[in-house]
Amino acid sequence: MIITPDEFRKYVAQVGEIDPIMVDARRAEGIYVWDSEDKQYIDMLSGICVANIGHNHPKVLKAIRSQMYKSLHLMVYGEFIQRQQYLYARKIMGLLENKYQQIFFVNSGSEAIEGAIKTAKLYTKRPEVISMKNSYHGSTMGAVSLMSDEKFTAPFRPLIPMCSSIEFNNVEDLQKITQQTACVVSETIQAGAGVILPENDYLKKLQQRCKEVGALLIMDEIQTGFGRTGKLFAFQNYDILPDIICIAKSMGGGMPIGGFIGKKKVMDSLNNHHPLIGHASTFGGHPLSLAAARASLKVLIKENIMEDVEKKGEIYRQKLVHPQIKEVRGKGLFNCIVLNEPKKWKEALISCFEEGIITGTHLFNEGCLSIKPPLTITYQEIDLSIEKILKALNKIS
Repeated sequence: MIITPDEFRKYVAQVGEIDPIMVDARRAEGIYVWDSEDKQYIDMLSGICVANIGHNHPKVLKAIRSQMYKSLHLMVYGEFIQRQQYLYARKIMGLLENKYQQIFFVNSGSEAIEGAIKTAKLYTKRPEVISMKNSYHGSTMGAVSLMSDEKFTAPFRPLIPMCSSIEFNNVEDLQKITQQTACVVSETIQAGAGVILPENDYLKKLQQRCKEVGALLIMDEIQTGFGRTGKLFAFQNYDILPDIICIAKSMGGGMPIGGFIGKKKVMDSLNNHHPLIGHASTFGGHPLSLAAARASLKVLIKENIMEDVEKKGEIYRQKLVHPQIKEVRGKGLFNCIVLNEPKKWKEALISCFEEGIITGTHLFNEGCLSIKPPLTITYQEIDLSIEKILKALNKIS
């Protein structure tokens, strides 16, 4: 059965404006997606940094099949000891050198942000939440309240009170973090702004200011986590130790799951409350998603996938040279092409799709194209993707 874009949109509500390209995706494996006519695409988005170990990894599929015959949903409010939750939590704490003690499981990155903010407010008993300008942390009301762009927030006002934004990499703005601040929420590397890296020890200075006033530092590792920058989490590149880490996307190896990680003294703010006073999630820590998450993490670690991520990313940053390209910036395999003429983003996007490259722009910077393939991409496939991207850019007038 062929499903046309119009037929699809007739029944399925869309997350945004009508996309100029809609691929009737039939299957996905590794770095590739195939459409209904069996055309092959290289996924340079990784499903927005979900498919870090590639689409449909066989070990993830095996783990899902094994768990589905044991149990699916169980009550998650303390009635059961859930083996998949315990084993994952113990493993991730070990990988973080036991500097953190507990994880709260949810279903998505937005929920992880919500839970982290609530935890910070419970722990500090303070009202203010500060985020970074041009940051995106999700689509729930709490996450939307962290956005600085009036274009995205105006339709939903009134927002959560006492939320404000400071400029990423602006040290002077750190003085706006005060003893009224419950937490500062920041991406380690700004994604929606067009892959903006921290500069001049900014994250260290941010952490120090939070400590000075007693505010919690919440790092959003939802896109940059699980090897995307060559480390398990991107903050590990910058010698900081946030109070809470928010994770999701590639965590589940393709299955929906998220979580936020903290020290026990912080997480006890949730543990000692009724769920409606602390935080609750009916499907949080679902056994099927956690089986996939455990398998994905095992593949990432045991197969040393993070080992050459930075080397692979550097190839893109060095070899993507073209008159249409101003620069290629990023870290590891978290990169973007900055176009010389930002207004040509749609033309570039369509041309890439025609050449079999799935890419996208950035929320606050449409003149940037994503270069975020699965970490499992081979060197030969990197060269092939670069060849296709340059060919696509050649077609732009």
